[in-house]
Amino acid sequence: MHILVINGSPKGPYSVTLQTVEYLRIKFPEHQFDVLNAAQRIRGLKKDFAPAKAALEQCDAVLFSYPVYTFMAPSQLHEFIALMKQENVQLAGKFVSQITTSKHFYDVTAHRYVQDNVQDMGMKYVHGLSADMDDLTKAEGRRDAEDFFRHFVWCAKNDVFESVQRGQAPVPSVLASLPEKEKEAVKGDVVIVTDAGEEDVSLCRMIDRFRAVLGRKTRLINLRDFAFAGGCLGCFKCAVSGKCVHRDGFDNFLRREIQQAEATVYAFTVRDHSMGPLFKTYDDRQFCNGHRTVTMGMPYGYLVSGPYAGEYNLRQVVESRAQVGGNVLCGVATDEWDPDTQIDRMAAEMNYALDNKYVPPRNFLGVGGMKVFRDLIWLMQGMMKADHKFYKAHGQYDFPQKQWPTMLKMYLVGALISSPKIMSKAGNAMNEGMIAPYKKVLEQAKKETESK
Repeated sequence: MHILVINGSPKGPYSVTLQTVEYLRIKFPEHQFDVLNAAQRIRGLKKDFAPAKAALEQCDAVLFSYPVYTFMAPSQLHEFIALMKQENVQLAGKFVSQITTSKHFYDVTAHRYVQDNVQDMGMKYVHGLSADMDDLTKAEGRRDAEDFFRHFVWCAKNDVFESVQRGQAPVPSVLASLPEKEKEAVKGDVVIVTDAGEEDVSLCRMIDRFRAVLGRKTRLINLRDFAFAGGCLGCFKCAVSGKCVHRDGFDNFLRREIQQAEATVYAFTVRDHSMGPLFKTYDDRQFCNGHRTVTMGMPYGYLVSGPYAGEYNLRQVVESRAQVGGNVLCGVATDEWDPDTQIDRMAAEMNYALDNKYVPPRNFLGVGGMKVFRDLIWLMQGMMKADHKFYKAHGQYDFPQKQWPTMLKMYLVGALISSPKIMSKAGNAMNEGMIAPYKKVLEQAKKETESK
């Protein structure tokens, strides 16, 4: 096959992910691999997409290669995919897959983002390869890469691909209304971050209603007004100083204008199964904070225009972002149905969270994500010094091997339950022992309540 590799790394030929592609080129010389450095050349491609369009239409199959940045593909690849759709590239019926490298932090949402978009274009998608950053240096990782490619070739020969999965059909937007009387805002500082343009009539109306019913002071920041020098380059030069290599001042702007607020609301229109390329640039550039959850406890809310209910992957990203960051997700209001009620509820939730300093515990999405970061920063503490200091200060190095008393207790319990004789005599003692600590908590709670 003649395979066009879409290199979505801003590092171009220095991409770690691309090295896996080069390995496959060596191992499978009967196939032709051509590389298009889409992320590195995105500015030029936005001016003239014709060469890229020709390369896409002339190849037999397409292979996306990119690192995972903040739950999805890098912003430069978002822009490239948007261009593919805008330029109406004829790709229907062609086979496509993807290779990513990461530490497996939400690689699943990155893969699904690409899958949803290529299936929009009628391409035949084959499950991709999600590799750890150093997998290619290991025998098992190289074997996984070869197995993946053999499977991809087999799928193309036998016309085997994943069927298109779609949610409910989009419905017309319902325009939010403005209340007859605006609530007086005497306190607070809630920042609303949006990329809304004049064409986003419904989204702008949702923003107006939210500001009117919240009852707190709000500030509106439109990302279109900020002159981004570019997307994150993955250069890690901010790892020690926290200073971005771009000289557009975004790092200071982020910390001064957004992260100092008491709550944040993101307002966007669904674009290509995501928040759109501009919001993705904003997300990626926040890597100037490294892996530090610097807004822990801050309430979040979302105002969304478009078919959000049918966007499973995007909904997963929105929830996961709050979970990993330790934020309160106060709600997602959309214009798919009764936006007034949804907006009012979200405003009420945000006020409750702020007034009561409410922060719910993390679920699997947050706990699992933070464990990935915990292990990563522990290993890379020599380079990511600011992250390491933050994790130590906030008790985020919660390694289980440090809990020796619990481990020893479990050895004792394991020895007891391994003996049939002991278990036959124990009767219900095991169950009683398990809930004994909780009974003490309940007794203490009862005393505290009665003493009030």
